[in-house]
Amino acid sequence: MRFGKKTMLMIFIDFLIINISALLSLLLRFESITNPQFLDYFEVYKSTFLFISFSKIVVFYLFGLYKSIWKYASIDEMLKIMGAGVVANIAAIAVLSFLQTSLPRSVYVMMTVFDIGFIGGFRFLLRTANEKLTHKVKSNEDKITRVMIVGAGDAGAMILKEFKNHYSYIYKPVVFVDDDKSKKGKVIYGVPVAGTREDIPALTEKYNIDEIVIAMPSAPKSELSKIVEIGKNTKARLKILPGMYELTDGVVSVSAIRDVQIEDLLGREEIKTDLSEISKYLNGKIVLVTGGGGSIGSELARQISIQNPKKLIILDIYENNAYMLENELRKRFPNLNLIVYIASIRDEQRIREILRREKVDVIFHAAAHKHVPLMETSPKEAIKNNVFGTVNLAKAASENCVEKFVMISTDKAVNPTNIMGASKRICEMVIQAFNERHDTDFVAVRFGNVLGSNGSVIPIFKKQIKEGGPVTVTHKDVVRYFMTIPEAVSLVIQAGAMAKGGEIFILDMGEPVKIIKLAEDLIKLSGFEPYTEIPIKITGLRPGEKLYEELILDEEGVTATKHKKIFVAKPTNIDYEELENSLKELRKAINDLGDEEVRSYVKRIVKTYNFEE
Repeated sequence: MRFGKKTMLMIFIDFLIINISALLSLLLRFESITNPQFLDYFEVYKSTFLFISFSKIVVFYLFGLYKSIWKYASIDEMLKIMGAGVVANIAAIAVLSFLQTSLPRSVYVMMTVFDIGFIGGFRFLLRTANEKLTHKVKSNEDKITRVMIVGAGDAGAMILKEFKNHYSYIYKPVVFVDDDKSKKGKVIYGVPVAGTREDIPALTEKYNIDEIVIAMPSAPKSELSKIVEIGKNTKARLKILPGMYELTDGVVSVSAIRDVQIEDLLGREEIKTDLSEISKYLNGKIVLVTGGGGSIGSELARQISIQNPKKLIILDIYENNAYMLENELRKRFPNLNLIVYIASIRDEQRIREILRREKVDVIFHAAAHKHVPLMETSPKEAIKNNVFGTVNLAKAASENCVEKFVMISTDKAVNPTNIMGASKRICEMVIQAFNERHDTDFVAVRFGNVLGSNGSVIPIFKKQIKEGGPVTVTHKDVVRYFMTIPEAVSLVIQAGAMAKGGEIFILDMGEPVKIIKLAEDLIKLSGFEPYTEIPIKITGLRPGEKLYEELILDEEGVTATKHKKIFVAKPTNIDYEELENSLKELRKAINDLGDEEVRSYVKRIVKTYNFEE
């Protein structure tokens, strides 16, 4: 057994403490060093102190007192010291009994108290000295951040305690805010509760707050968004403790605190899916995800992997995204039977070959060209990929007895003003037409914009803010529906579970958001003032862009499902032969005619398609 220099020093100090405790105990018991009884028992102790000291140090070692890092000492270490102190003095009694001698019983009690007090006190003195020294060094390097904690409950108290114990040289919590008015004027670990959410702006000024931490992991998103709305109008940085469902280990800690994100301002609760229903139709199945490397496709792959499929197949034309996703899934799900194909849905023969080989049970079709301005300049590509790629996949699915086919659509398919939206409306029509003729359950899921997806407005705004602006908005009155990527995927998977065939599922997406307000909020959350520090520039509507999006066609209407956030559009009658003939004409037009003529052919299929001729 080898000890380092620090451990040997600790053992030596404990040796001194043990003997000081014993002498003090004898002195208190007999009140004077001239007392004959004191002198008698002092002689007893003098002849046995090495045995007593050794036995106690062995007990301290067995209790792990020489393994702890005392600059991080906490209540657990104190409990360990108390246990060690009691057992060590029991060991001392046993040693003296073996040596056929003893000390007064009251001396043993006092020695136990002194051992615990001095040994524990010394170790916590080390921790305090380390914190003071660290604070002194760090304070010369880093400015102390003054913190307001919103939420004076258990989570807020835990965050405060961790700040004080481990981050006191960086963060200084100075005030609590809580909507429970009965807490006002109370003090938590020395920090006052000074008001409610309405007082945040005034208290931020009064206490010179640098950072506001919202510590309310159990609060509904609608409430958190109201608090974020208040906080973003102060000059303090905003941080938030994620909801309990986001905390992977369920532990509230400073390390879990993150920046407030634009999603926190939407105030919409995450969609809850029926996992038991989902697992029934995915468990043990062979599942194919097209466009698997994209924002929606990759999240589909992640959530499907949890449901224990027999095999997960990723299909994508872009190898880099597919490769990155493959590496991620193999690491997270080592037992997952995963295969990745690089292929285009335009390649009818390749798609048929893959489905014939793999015996697929369920298809999630996320592959598509989605960028509105790009597709306006390349309308033929939008039709080739979105429409005829979907036709290829649908044909192969029906030929190979696929059970379910779930296609991702968009609100831009409703009364489209751009070729991308019109192409997705044709895809919906294809799905409904195929469902009438084949055993496969074909369905579509229609939803609005997805926050944070590749090429979407939020990453573009963040890049523009990072570059110092301007942030570009097409029109001051443009509004859009938004949802998070996990929400979108939850809906898609849930729709598959509920599908009977032919449905177009629609999400209740709440209230639409003004894009200019989104830009202003994102600038504020980035620590800048909109219009002054970061300008906002109105650029004008792009070709095919609408001021607002719709989720249903006039003739569709919606009916409720058992999921309170999911509705289903009333099926529209699609004549299979008529659609098939129209698609033949459209395919010929793509090969023989120009862009504008192709738009006219699309208009013949999608009567609600409006475009400038």
